[in-house]
Amino acid sequence: MYILPKSDLPMLLRTLADRYELFGPIVDPVSGETLFDRAASPEDLRLDAPIPVNTPKFTVFPHLERILSFRYDRDSKDLDIVRDDLVRPKALVGVRSCDLNGLLCFDRFFLGQEYVDEVYRDHRRKMLIVTNTCVRPFVQCFCVCTDSGPYAAEGYDVNLTDLGSAYLFETGSEKGAALAVELGLAAAGPADAAARDAAVNHSIGLFDGQAVENKAWISRAVNRLTTGFVKPETWEYIGRQCFECGACSFVCPSCSCFNIEDVATQAGPTDRLRTWDSCSFEGYARMAGEHNPRRPVEDRRNKRFFCKLSYSQSKKYLRPGCVGCGRCARVCPGDIGLPNVVTAIRRETTGSKP
Repeated sequence: MYILPKSDLPMLLRTLADRYELFGPIVDPVSGETLFDRAASPEDLRLDAPIPVNTPKFTVFPHLERILSFRYDRDSKDLDIVRDDLVRPKALVGVRSCDLNGLLCFDRFFLGQEYVDEVYRDHRRKMLIVTNTCVRPFVQCFCVCTDSGPYAAEGYDVNLTDLGSAYLFETGSEKGAALAVELGLAAAGPADAAARDAAVNHSIGLFDGQAVENKAWISRAVNRLTTGFVKPETWEYIGRQCFECGACSFVCPSCSCFNIEDVATQAGPTDRLRTWDSCSFEGYARMAGEHNPRRPVEDRRNKRFFCKLSYSQSKKYLRPGCVGCGRCARVCPGDIGLPNVVTAIRRETTGSKP
């Protein structure tokens, strides 16, 4: 552990900007919202800003991306496949622990199973992650319920915790340790670690009462979702609230569903495009011949929440599929973000009315 005086934060950011494409929280001058975006200059980054409204997943999983192009000659039957070079050094600074857990879910989904997604792997290479202990949760946050925050436990290169006049600079990799040495940071002591623990406990105390209440019910919801004991009436109630807009999927740090489409270009080659998809869309599970096993909206809603809270999904990701950022609750026009789904399951268990 080291101490980074706040007066030296610009030095850290300039050092990173010299070597990496720099991404982090930026406050939009018009809306006042915090966005996670690429910084034109290190001075644009705001580590003291609230949690960004969007997630950093676009840095490894862009909304729309050409993953390859190909040209097929029908006469010779030759197939020429070209892949773009996507390996670029990126530094993600000010990542919240919930969003880091989302990236770790992505690592398991794209890299840690039977097949390796080469496009994702290229985006992930040469990436440096600087997390920022969350000391300002917004009202929908519930990472305390999903073991995802407010303090990052693993997966970072550097973790910063605001201690007032300085940051506690914790290293989680050889790259992070080398950076601390290069910056000439002073070593931290037990009193600094105690100050970090106090800051984390203070942050937990700021979470909305609903998050604390739901903490006791997450395990019950996991059990009922895994064993299929959620009543059809509960899913029908949730389905009636859903606008099928897909916003919950697009702001979710761990939603990784995508669609693939081949688009012929006038120049000759065909581009293979990958775009974000959402299980809330009616055509999400549609097959050739128009068969759609998940046409009713409630069938698609239970698929989403099974992904987020079932035990089998936790085994796949090695952590809950929901990271507790609360963005789904913030953007959902039908008010069926994950906390309210847990509440609906609780009501069917206790027999209380909505």
